[in-house]
Amino acid sequence: MSTESAVPPASADRRDVRERWQTWRKSAALVRAADVLVILIAASLPWSTTAPSILVGLFLLAVTPTINWPDYARRLTQAAYALTIAILLLALAGLLWSDAAWADRLHAIKPVAKLVLIPPLLYHFSRSDRGAWVGFAFLASCALLAAFSWIVLFDPAWKITATASPGVPVKNYIDQSQEFTLCAFALALPALTCWRSGRAIAATACLALILPFATNMIFVASARTALLCIGVLLALFAWKHLNRRAALVLLAGSVAASLFAWTTSPYLRQRVTDIAVEYRHGHEDISHASTAQRLTYWRKSLHAFAEAPLLGHGTGSIKRQFERAATGESNLDAEIVSNPHNQTLNVAVQWGLLGIVLLYTMWIAHLRLFLGGGVAAWIGLVAVVQNIASSLLNSHLFDFHEGWMYVLAVGVAGGMVLKRSTGEP
Repeated sequence: MSTESAVPPASADRRDVRERWQTWRKSAALVRAADVLVILIAASLPWSTTAPSILVGLFLLAVTPTINWPDYARRLTQAAYALTIAILLLALAGLLWSDAAWADRLHAIKPVAKLVLIPPLLYHFSRSDRGAWVGFAFLASCALLAAFSWIVLFDPAWKITATASPGVPVKNYIDQSQEFTLCAFALALPALTCWRSGRAIAATACLALILPFATNMIFVASARTALLCIGVLLALFAWKHLNRRAALVLLAGSVAASLFAWTTSPYLRQRVTDIAVEYRHGHEDISHASTAQRLTYWRKSLHAFAEAPLLGHGTGSIKRQFERAATGESNLDAEIVSNPHNQTLNVAVQWGLLGIVLLYTMWIAHLRLFLGGGVAAWIGLVAVVQNIASSLLNSHLFDFHEGWMYVLAVGVAGGMVLKRSTGEP
């Protein structure tokens, strides 16, 4: 007779079922927790830098145990996933040939590192059904910020932080304008869809949400980069969703709205006319030299790129290159910065042509991800095009606020698009 204790088959089956049920419940709870954390990241981003950073770490802790690693490894071979990691690997390799101080090298890794959150976000929201809630959270938070912006315009004592611009409660007018631009154009397709399907009330509600963002940028605070993005995104909307007749109507309406804004908003007129003033007097007064500063940064960056065109000067080397190029001819020529205010030049100085190829290949891969139909695809497309356009005048992919906007939009909306394409429930 066997000395082993026999376990009835029925009991073993019940125990196996209980273990699987507990594992599933634990995994489901972690998935919900990850969803909530990303929703909180989106809601806190317009107001804080510390809170999103903490919540990102908690999201990674929650989502990591839920990942099916063989499936995740297979997805990492796709361009939308892999190229973000490739850019970080290049930045890490660039530490080796950089001539910058180690503090500058390590500091330059941080702006790139946020891109590696795109793959887990894509993976997570390709199986989650709460991606839309992330968009709602960001939209509601920005709407609250737009309302609060009017309050601090008339009573600056209500400002949360000591910002340099009237009507900006927290952070700066560039971040605020980019948020409002993204929200306004994200709502444009739902408004059009509701109008075409005869849901006039829903279409009016979408337009009513767009209006506070538009009026805020006209009368309260706007970045000229955002004005550029608005023109590009209007053209994108017409190309993507309108026929020729409707596009002409949109063009006429945009011209009329621009003329109205120009005649009724002294603030907007000043923002535009200051471009010429800043160019003419930039070398005399560096505090009012935004246009002249950019042109000087670009000239110096192009010179640095020409010296090391293939692999650049290494990670964190921009400040060192500006130190070498500094002259005493004027305050502007002597200025030393670590950001050339152009994403392509930011990458070119540090990692040369190899970095430029990876950057544009990543942008193209993310654009291709969002060429389909649906609101999620439209929001992702708006976020990518906005980032590309704004990166002509800033290093917005590497800037904290705009960089995280890009990461969240591509990761969440991209995951929703991937889920829809695979037909997962």
